[in-house]
This record gives sequence, C-alpha cells and structure tokens, in this order.
Amino acid sequence: MPAFTRYPAVPARLRRIVLACLTLALLATANVPALASNAPDRTRSASMAQTPTSAYPLVEHAFEHLGVRYRRGGTSPESGLDCSGLVQRVFRNAAGIELPRTAREMSRLGLKVDRNALQPGDLVFFNTRRNAYSHVGIYIGEGRFVHAPSSGGVVRVEEIRQKYWATRFNGARRIVS
Repeated sequence: MPAFTRYPAVPARLRRIVLACLTLALLATANVPALASNAPDRTRSASMAQTPTSAYPLVEHAFEHLGVRYRRGGTSPESGLDCSGLVQRVFRNAAGIELPRTAREMSRLGLKVDRNALQPGDLVFFNTRRNAYSHVGIYIGEGRFVHAPSSGGVVRVEEIRQKYWATRFNGARRIVS
C-alpha cells in the first residue's frame, strides 16, 4: 500500500493527478543543464556525494506527506511536521541525506540556484517571520513547491509565483544534482 494512502485528507484522485503531473514535469526537465554556479558555499558532506542523480524520489516522498498536519517543531507525520521537519524527513528517507534541523541552517548547504533555474528537488526559502530564511519547502516543478505551512495548516502544494510567496522568496539551494 503506498505510504500516502495513510493521509485521507488528500483525495486519491487528486494524488494520482498530482503524481502524473510531477512525472511529466520531471521527465521534461531531466536533460536541462543547471544554470547556477557550480561553486558550493560549503564543503559537501560524504552523504551528499552519494545522492541519486534524479530528484524524483524526493518529490514522490514529499507527496506522501500531503495532508499531514502542521506542528511547530514537528518531525513525524504521526504527530505533525513543521517546514524544516518535512524537508529533513524527505531528504533522509528518499535520498539518505541528513540535513540540519532549521531552514536557516539548510540555506547554507549545496549550490545556490537562481529563481529562474529551479529544478525539482531544490530547496526554496522564504521570509515568513520578518526573518530571512525562516521557511523552507521543496520545489516540485511547474512553479510549485511542497511545504508545511504555519499553525492550523497541513502539508500542501503552493504556487511559488503567488504574490505572498513571490514577495517573500529568499533564494534556493540545490542539494541533489
């Protein structure tokens, strides 16, 4: 049984449609060269050197968490997830990559990516608390990202071009190439 059937808040038909769109988006961008600088800000960890070349497992695993409720400081689907807990869990379980606990710490890893060069699996960062890099999500392609929003919300997909997110965008990082 697929893991995301555990989250009945997301209708099965919607999950199938979203996964089909993601598959098409990933296939369409599979051979697009990266436009960002190849100079990392920090040394890559050993686990990053062993990462898969495809971001599909990251995106797929992120979708398994759709509908999970938000919980500040949360790190598990059973008790709830916050934004960095979601990202940390997805990268650990889908790619074997251990990320730091906070969005700010995550923003210092990997390669800097221009907003116009985003690829599925990139981390996207936002200023949501009058603090740079206070929120993080996983870019899934087609101008969308998965994240765990603030209190009262559930893990969901948002449009990065939506005014709220566009005006709060801080940057993006590529952990998996």
